[in-house]
Amino acid sequence: MKLDAETLAKIAHLSRLEIDEKETDKMLRDMSNMLTFVEKLNEVNTDGVEPLTTMSHEINAMREDVVNHDLSHQEVLQNAPKKNAEFFRVPKVLE
Repeated sequence: MKLDAETLAKIAHLSRLEIDEKETDKMLRDMSNMLTFVEKLNEVNTDGVEPLTTMSHEINAMREDVVNHDLSHQEVLQNAPKKNAEFFRVPKVLE
């Protein structure tokens, strides 16, 4: 596929790229070569091939949800070295 300068300018605008006039010819050649390579994929016979959602054949090991006893807000704060009424107190990270 041959790419023209107008299409390249539109792609650059949509991509928020700045392309110098000096780079335009090289960019046109490179992008045209990439599109030509990708077009070759249309020649591949994909009849009877299932679409892939992932390259891995592993299946997630699922477990049943079990209701557990969670700690209350007060229980969590009991062992805190520094705290105020509702929060952990930690040293300042940013100055």
